[in-house]
Amino acid sequence: MDSATQAIATPLAKPSSGHHSGWLLSALGVATLVFLPVAAIFWLALFPNENIWGHLSSTVLPHYVTTTLLLMAGVGSLAVIIGVGSAWLVTMCQFPGRRLYEWALLLPFAVPAYVIAYVYTDLLEYSGPVQMQLRELFGWSSAQDYWFPDIRTLGGAILMLALVLYPYVYMLARAAFLEQSANIQAASRTLGCTPWQSFYRVSLPMARPGIAVGLSLVSMETINDFGTVDYFAVKSLSAGIYDTWLNMGNLGGAAQIASMLLIFVVILISLERIGRAQQKSFNGADRYRALDIYPLKGWRAAAASLACGLPFIAGFVVPILVLGNYALRHLETSWTDEFLSIACNSFLLSAIAALLCCLIGLLLAYSKRLHSSKLLLTAVRSAGLGYALPGAVLAIGVIIPFAAFDNGLDSFMREQFGVSTGLLLSGTAFAIVFAYVVRFLTVATGSIESSLAKVTPTMDMAARSLGLNSIQTLRRVHLPLIRGGLLTGALVVFVDCMKELPATLILRPFNFDTLATQVYQYASDEMIEQSALSALLIVLVGLIPVILLSRSITASRTR
Repeated sequence: MDSATQAIATPLAKPSSGHHSGWLLSALGVATLVFLPVAAIFWLALFPNENIWGHLSSTVLPHYVTTTLLLMAGVGSLAVIIGVGSAWLVTMCQFPGRRLYEWALLLPFAVPAYVIAYVYTDLLEYSGPVQMQLRELFGWSSAQDYWFPDIRTLGGAILMLALVLYPYVYMLARAAFLEQSANIQAASRTLGCTPWQSFYRVSLPMARPGIAVGLSLVSMETINDFGTVDYFAVKSLSAGIYDTWLNMGNLGGAAQIASMLLIFVVILISLERIGRAQQKSFNGADRYRALDIYPLKGWRAAAASLACGLPFIAGFVVPILVLGNYALRHLETSWTDEFLSIACNSFLLSAIAALLCCLIGLLLAYSKRLHSSKLLLTAVRSAGLGYALPGAVLAIGVIIPFAAFDNGLDSFMREQFGVSTGLLLSGTAFAIVFAYVVRFLTVATGSIESSLAKVTPTMDMAARSLGLNSIQTLRRVHLPLIRGGLLTGALVVFVDCMKELPATLILRPFNFDTLATQVYQYASDEMIEQSALSALLIVLVGLIPVILLSRSITASRTR
């Protein structure tokens, strides 16, 4: 057998001894470093300096757990109702505005939950424009003359979170409906099923795995939320971590609550993976055949337009109009050197984190392509766990090893040289960037892995037969082909970093703000109008990946 034939016959996943060892060791090292915050949380939870677990479990912890479960159940239920219903309507029915709603229903994705919470609180509170107009219209003079729902409640938090998180369910449910077999749909109609019966008996069960994945993502984002629950004084586990650490001054207790929160996360991840595994079985072989569209007329068409229009208006149009109005009214006072400096902080940190995520994600994804060892696969999966960590939990995981390193180095330098090194890692912008990388690495890695999977192994074998090593193959063959996946991953990570609040709020240095923390601080001081420009910029930046998502979903089936 000649050398070229031997090279082609050699499996890509089983390189010869000593080959690609640098990739393997680098991937393992990076994965271990990224997993460090998770390990630190469990270590501190098991060995706290001051164990207050008994006090927490007998006082506030049951309330934290109950509130979190109610929050997840409420947000999940609303997200499923809105997301599944609207997805089926725009996919299977014809009514006025359908083409608009196909992509418009994704736009609330761009609005951070804490931003929409601030907007609606400002609109609906006692001194807000809605209640003021009601008092003028009906002649009411005080709050005792009428009843109006309080937005700053658990129910209000559920509604706010559902308005911006339902796109997870909508996106995956619509993709599932688009991928279903047109023949099965037609068969159900020939057997006498009405459109509703066809949806309930055929479409919904087939789309259930995708819906389960969307629900899992909604639940993870719900337990990750801090800005909304803190602003509404809802004592969830995420808010409890913040209170235990900063208000009670007990990092060990915060780590113990964080470890409990991770149990919720692990359960949700397991459900999400089960959903994804089942989802593969429901793709129709005739997915490129146009689906039969049910024309709606009269009150049914109006009801469908209303059902799709309400979440879009409430989740995107109203916040944009309110923020735009506030921003224009306070443009002269908001557009300052301080605002530009804060915006630069956000853009710079997000850009650095996006670049690092793509580089590390490329290392992990390409190493998996070269090696199929269980050790590497386990390490890569562990590194991806950071995406499931709520921001408050992640912040604790970053603080623990960074503080230990800073204290150890400072103590050593004092004893040996009489010099204090101070804080080199903790309390710096580097800590924020590291947290961003740990949190969003899996986003970039997933995008890169998806692109690499489309490059056939024969291209690697051909490059090897031509004498190219792994680095040369990556540079000359893979990078040009996966450039789109790299850019997409970088863009999504950039936007996610721009919106990230809890980790940034905890880890930022003194007198260092981002757009997210500035919005939070102004809103906490009941100065939402002054934060409008920053909030509007975050929303506008978030529109970019939403547009990409909409295009990819629409292109999943040729009409």
